[in-house]
Parts: sequence; C-alpha cells; structure tokens
Amino acid sequence: MALSVGIVGLPNVGKSTLFNALSDAGAESANYPFCTIEPNVGVVLVPDPRQDRLVEVVEPDSIVPTAIEFLDIAGLVKGASQGEGLGNQFLSHIRSVDAICHVVRCFEDDNVVHVDGKVDPASDIEVIDTELLLRDIQSIEQRRDRAFKLQKGGDAEEKLAYATCQKVLEAADRGTPVRSMDLDDDEREVLAPLALLTAKPVIFVANVAEDHVASETDAPGVAAVLAQAKIQGAEVAVISASIEAEIAQLDAEDQKEFLAGVGLKEPGLHRLIRSAYTLLDLVTFFTAGKQEVRAWTVKRGSTAPQGAGKIHTDFERGFIKAEVMRWEDLVELGSEVAVKAKGLLRIEGKEYIVQDGDVIHFRFNV
Repeated sequence: MALSVGIVGLPNVGKSTLFNALSDAGAESANYPFCTIEPNVGVVLVPDPRQDRLVEVVEPDSIVPTAIEFLDIAGLVKGASQGEGLGNQFLSHIRSVDAICHVVRCFEDDNVVHVDGKVDPASDIEVIDTELLLRDIQSIEQRRDRAFKLQKGGDAEEKLAYATCQKVLEAADRGTPVRSMDLDDDEREVLAPLALLTAKPVIFVANVAEDHVASETDAPGVAAVLAQAKIQGAEVAVISASIEAEIAQLDAEDQKEFLAGVGLKEPGLHRLIRSAYTLLDLVTFFTAGKQEVRAWTVKRGSTAPQGAGKIHTDFERGFIKAEVMRWEDLVELGSEVAVKAKGLLRIEGKEYIVQDGDVIHFRFNV
C-alpha cells in the first residue's frame, strides 16, 4: 500500500493546482470555495536518482519506483468541526491518511479570492489547526466518558485510558496538537484507535507567487509558515503550485530548460516528497536483478525480515539471510559479481537494520 498524504488548507490556496502538478489525475481547479467535494486521489511515482543509476547498470526488463498517494481534500473553513462548509465530511477524509500536507497561501492575486478577504498565512494555519483540534477534542471526550464508566469496575486499561484522555484534553485546551504532546508509548496506544487528526505529522507547503519561486524564503508570508513549523516540529516545502503545474506538462528535456529559466535545480515535487520521507522517518531499499529494479519503502529501524515482508509475507516468515550491498558499490563496480569479488557484499541475519540505499537479495524457505 502506498504512503497516503492528504492535501488540506483553506479554499483557494492552491490545493488542487498542487494536486494537478503532483499527478495526472486532472483534479478540477476553480476560483470558488468547495470546488472539490469528494477527495481526488492520485498516485505519484517517487523520483530517485539512485534507482536511475542502478537501472543504467543492471538494464532490467522493468522498473518499479516506490509511490506516494495524494488525496486532494476539499478546503476547510472556520466552523468545519461543527459542520460548516460540509466540514464533517471533509474531516472524515483526513482520518485515513498517513500525513497531512497543509497548503498555505503566500501569494497575492486579486483574481483569486481569499475566503477571509486577506492573505495572512499565520491566521490561515491557526484556522485549520483549530478546526482539526476541535474535532479531536470531541473524539477524546467521547473516549474519556466511556473510560470513566468502565474504570469503575477496576479495569486497569480503562483507568489508563481515562487518565490519558484527561491529560490530552488539558493540553488540547491550551491549543497543543496531539503530535506535539509529551506522551509515552502506552498513552499513544490508547489514542491510536481514535485516529486523531492532530496526531498526524504535517508538511506545510508555502505556496508562493511565480516571481518568488527562485528566492523562496524571501517570499511574503513564508517566515510565518517557517515559524509555525518550528513550533510544531513540522516539515516545510516552499513551492509555487502554478509553476509546478507548468513543469508537470513538460517532457524531461524541456523540464530541465524550464527549471533553469526560473532559477530552480529540481521540481518542487521532489522537495515535497523528501519532506514526506523525512517527516515519516522512511528509508528506501532496492531489489535489483535482470527481471526488475524495484524500490521499497520501510520505516527507519526496520529489520531485514521486516524489509523482506514488504515484498511478500512468505519472505518474512521463512527468512534465512539477506545478501546486502550498497547501491553506490553496485553502480561503481558494474555488477554483483564485481561487488562480491571486492568483498563488499555482506551476509546479514535477522537482526540487521535496513539502511537507506541498500540493495538486498533475500533468501528464504517456507
């Protein structure tokens, strides 16, 4: 299953424009609130120069990059947690994603109305954060009330649930999102079934005007986004959604020329994806053979059997060993035989932690 990221924000901040740039799903983009009702879904292949180099060496029959699924969720407004602007429906869509991509408008355009009549990134962030937190408070209060009734019978788990909910509600009343709270593993386990919105990691996308794309951090409003991200421990990608939409329409050669012309080294999509990986603490390993070169994504700290399980459950269940080499060694030396001859192919067991950029062959028996 692909990593899932929900694109949220106020109406008319550039969410659907960004989505169109990220995928070829063709989400409708228009200058009025609630243009998007049902979330559009696009699966975006993750660009990885390491995989490109491996393909040059191995010359496989097929290439399979890893992917991220983006959901273009309709614009939220003040009062969404109480049902304003179809808020109940939109908030429910956010529960299913792994991370939130919060698009913040940092551009002025008289032709694109702002739902509040003015561009104010700090205020916009506060509106969305408040609505998500208010919805979480409703969920936590319901869980607390249930735990209060059940703990009377001496149930230790329900006592923990009640104490946890009380602790989280006190912090939420101070405006603290769940992801920023000091919670231990047991408390997080209590909250996990609630799929709390503010527990999800966030990437802020500061959507700047085209003429600020080469000097991103100098664009109006970006400083406010960076300040909020620092407080929340969030990632930030500063891009121009309109520029990205133009880039997405070009072939590879024309993209290079266009990027050079606007003073960019790479599309903003690449930076956004890297931010998602950093935020979720993910690493990529590769399987490389004549049949295919494929990228796989696992959580940092995953063991070799867990990595094998990404390919097939039988691989994890019957794991014997992992033959591991670095992608740089395979590219430099040109073949697995040459890597082995140099003593750079390692045999690793069940305790091995998969590293970013590993090329792995799993041996198993079931």
